[in-house]
Amino acid sequence: MILGLVTAVAASVCYGTGSVLQAVGARRSARQEAADGTVTEHGGPSLASTAKAAVTWEFILGTVLDFIGFGLGALAARLLPLFLSQTIISANLVITAVLSIKLLGLRLRQLEWLSIGVLCSALVLLAVAAGPEGGHHAAREFHWALLIGSVVLIAGGSLIVRRLGSSGAIVAGLLSGLGFGALGIGVRILDGIEPFSITALLSDPALYAILIAGIGGMYLHTVALQVGSVNGATAALVVGETVVPGAVGVLWLGDSSRPGLAWLAVLGFLLAVVSAVGVAYFGEDGGAIQAAAEEDRKAKAAH
Repeated sequence: MILGLVTAVAASVCYGTGSVLQAVGARRSARQEAADGTVTEHGGPSLASTAKAAVTWEFILGTVLDFIGFGLGALAARLLPLFLSQTIISANLVITAVLSIKLLGLRLRQLEWLSIGVLCSALVLLAVAAGPEGGHHAAREFHWALLIGSVVLIAGGSLIVRRLGSSGAIVAGLLSGLGFGALGIGVRILDGIEPFSITALLSDPALYAILIAGIGGMYLHTVALQVGSVNGATAALVVGETVVPGAVGVLWLGDSSRPGLAWLAVLGFLLAVVSAVGVAYFGEDGGAIQAAAEEDRKAKAAH
C-alpha cells in the first residue's frame, strides 16, 4: 500500500508538471497559427498546429514527464484500488494550478483555490478509507470490450472536438481523461505481466487498448490545452480518468474499502469529482487560440 501511494503521488507530480509545460508549447504554436490565420472553420487548431505543438522543447519535456508518470501510474494501478490510484494521480490538477501561476501568468480565483483545497481533503479521505486492491483478472470479453470502446472513444471524440472548434476545450479534456482512464483499466487487467509472458502480452487486446487510449488521450489533451484553460481542461480530464476507472474497479475488479468505511470512500470520491468540476467551472484562463486572438486584436488597436 505504501509503495503504491508513493508511486501514485510521484506520477501525479510528473503529470501536473508535464501538463503545464505542454500548455506552454501548445500556446506557442496556437499563437503562430492564429497570427497566420490558419485555424479551422470552427475556430479550433488544425492538425498541423497540434503537430507543431508536439515538437516544441517544452512540449517534448512535458511528454517525457508524462511517460515517466505513466510508468509510475501503471505501477500504482497494480498496487492500489483504481478509485484510489486514479484519484491521487488526478491530483496533478493541484500541481498544474500552482505551476500555471508561474509559467503561464494565470491568476486563480478564491473559488478555484477552495475547489483545490476540497480536492486535497478528498484525497485524504480516500487514502484513509481504501482497502486492498482487487484482482488483475478479467474475462477475455472484457479485454475486447475495452479495446473496442477505446477505438470508438478516440475516433469519435476526435471528430466531435474538431466540430466544436474553439468551444471544445472541456469536452476534449473530458474525452482525454476517459482515454487515460481506459489506459489505467488496461494496465490493471493486462495479461502476461505476472508471470511475464511475451506471447500472452502481445495477444492481449488490452495492450492495444492501452496504446490507442494513451496516444489518443494525449492528442485530445493537446487540443484542449490549445483552445481552453489549462486548469479547466485538466479538471475535466480529472473527472474522466477518475469516475469510470473507479466504478470499473469496484464493480468488476473487486476493489473495496476498509470494513465499515465504504461511506467515507464514497464521500471522498464524490468530493474529488465535484471539486475538479469546480476548478473547470471557475477557471478564468481563456485558452491559447482565444488569447492569441485577443493579443492580435490589442496589437491592431494599438496601431
